[in-house]
Amino acid sequence: MALSPTGRPAKAPRSANAYRIMLVDDSAVIRGLFTRALEQDPDVEIVSSVGDGQMAVNALKRGGIDVIVLDIEMPRMDGITALPQLLEIEPDVAIVMASTLTARNADISIKALQLGAKDYLTKPSSSRELTGQADFNTALLERVKTFGAQRRRKRREPLPDAAKPVASPVADRSAADRAAPRPFSADRRPPTACATDARDAGTRPQSTDRRAAAPAAGGPPSLRKGGAAMPDIIAIGSSTGGPQALFKVLGDLTKSIHQPIVITQHMPATFTTILAEHITRSTGWPCEEAKDGETLQGGRIYVAPGDYHMTVIADGGSRRIKLNQDPPENFCRPAVDPMLRSLAKTYGGKVLTVILTGMGHDGRGGAEVIVNAGGTVVAQDEATSVVWGMPGAVANAGLCSAILPISEIGGHIGRLASRSAA
Repeated sequence: MALSPTGRPAKAPRSANAYRIMLVDDSAVIRGLFTRALEQDPDVEIVSSVGDGQMAVNALKRGGIDVIVLDIEMPRMDGITALPQLLEIEPDVAIVMASTLTARNADISIKALQLGAKDYLTKPSSSRELTGQADFNTALLERVKTFGAQRRRKRREPLPDAAKPVASPVADRSAADRAAPRPFSADRRPPTACATDARDAGTRPQSTDRRAAAPAAGGPPSLRKGGAAMPDIIAIGSSTGGPQALFKVLGDLTKSIHQPIVITQHMPATFTTILAEHITRSTGWPCEEAKDGETLQGGRIYVAPGDYHMTVIADGGSRRIKLNQDPPENFCRPAVDPMLRSLAKTYGGKVLTVILTGMGHDGRGGAEVIVNAGGTVVAQDEATSVVWGMPGAVANAGLCSAILPISEIGGHIGRLASRSAA
């Protein structure tokens, strides 16, 4: 890494059309550290660095901002107060909340997601910790570039000239194709048709082979027939944008569903406790952070605790939760893949898996194990996902029986869980 005459990492030359970022934090030291971390990438430029929410509102009125990194606790105007005002000025600006890890900040961060923030990051609690926090810097840069690219594509504005493709299974699709809603389901169409619109109707035979079926080049993902058995358990995996999606899906579920529901959402400890509380309050479902050794009960929701993989084991005639701190998978703990592998081993083909919005491809390997065991996989569509990484990965691997907008997933789960689906 090149160094400046001061001995600090040299600022990389900016790409033309670099993503324009605003940093909002009452600590000038933290803003400086964020700036140095982000501007090592030539596709990112810090164009505004301010110390409170009111200054951020004033700066955004001048326009030209792609992504805002917004602290929660600030004088004069805090982040949760500024958030709706910022979105009123620029409804499609991407806002990432950044705060230290406390129960209060976790609660506020989840509320911020419900108010329209794209994501959150838990920042180290001191500048000393932040200086050596490579994982945080990487996560921050990943979100800034992903959300910056999304906003540019939505507004049909140019990407950075030197930009590398943002990690996405759909990076090569045209802008028009990316913008099109993509609700389709093998369970709602004739077995020989799985196309998304009339142009492709009947041109892609429905696969009944349980191995992953790759999509035709340039076309929509191939679909497969769902599992034949009524599920005994419902498993949900999610990451970026997941809390908002979970509240919608679970809120739409009929309370007559009798299966237990297990959820792995990429979140740190403390956040998962608060998430479970919010699910109960917002949906009416009894939900709790999973505990090691507890027996699964029908009609209840269990959330994998932060920093622990959640698996399920058979114990006589019952099924119990087993938590572990095995190494992270797909850079995550908890991760979706170990949960799904354990469910396939414990329940066989009687597993209904739903993959919601999120970065990366966690869940793809586990979903393949599920379908090979005879289970069913459903994914959220691209148009309604905050990031179509995880659902796009399982969709493009040909593992899904349905790829649906978030507004249809709850009803679809209900039909499959009661086997009243057509």
